[in-house]
Amino acid sequence: MKATDLKPRSNTQRAIDEMRELIFTGRLPAGSDHLESELAAQLGMSRTPVREAALTLEAQGLLEMRPRKGVRILPVSVEDMREIYDVLTELESLAAELAAKRNYSDPELAALAQSIEDMDRAIESENLEIWAEADERFHKELVRLGGNSRVETIVAMMSDQVRRARSITLYMRPVPIKSNVDHRGVLDAIRKGDAAQARRIHHEHRQSAKAVIIDLLERHRLHRV
Repeated sequence: MKATDLKPRSNTQRAIDEMRELIFTGRLPAGSDHLESELAAQLGMSRTPVREAALTLEAQGLLEMRPRKGVRILPVSVEDMREIYDVLTELESLAAELAAKRNYSDPELAALAQSIEDMDRAIESENLEIWAEADERFHKELVRLGGNSRVETIVAMMSDQVRRARSITLYMRPVPIKSNVDHRGVLDAIRKGDAAQARRIHHEHRQSAKAVIIDLLERHRLHRV
């Protein structure tokens, strides 16, 4: 593809990306209220793309739009996280199983392996934000390797909520050494073509992550009541 063929992001997509980042970083904190005009000024654009972006983010469970009152940034719901992790556990475990059946070569698994190496280095340097970014890449690449486009679509719909819950609990959780061990176990099973093992390890990994996130949300009262 030529560089001239690449289309710039629309104002709506830019508003979606920037508002999502403001929510994840806490600059638009949970429970806060914002007028469309305020957000438009903050983003340096008109109200129309901000309104369209808010509709998208509302569908993703990050905020709610209220007539004549603007938008309210929603706290994380523990019940939502339970349901989302249950779905992700099954779909990502299926992706791991499918990936193990596709006889990938080492070069084809390079991105997955690289994400694990990056996670290892991030823990060594005590940089949890870099770890979280590499962890997100691992899960996205695992789903892609599964080769089921519908699984990719459904998982992508839920990834923002998971990322958000992880971002507000990142520095409260234990150092994720076990998570890295699990990821490497999944990769090894895929390399060996052991579909059952890949599915089992990933299933247990996601259920363990669910337990940690929900415990932290409840214990520190970080969730929507």
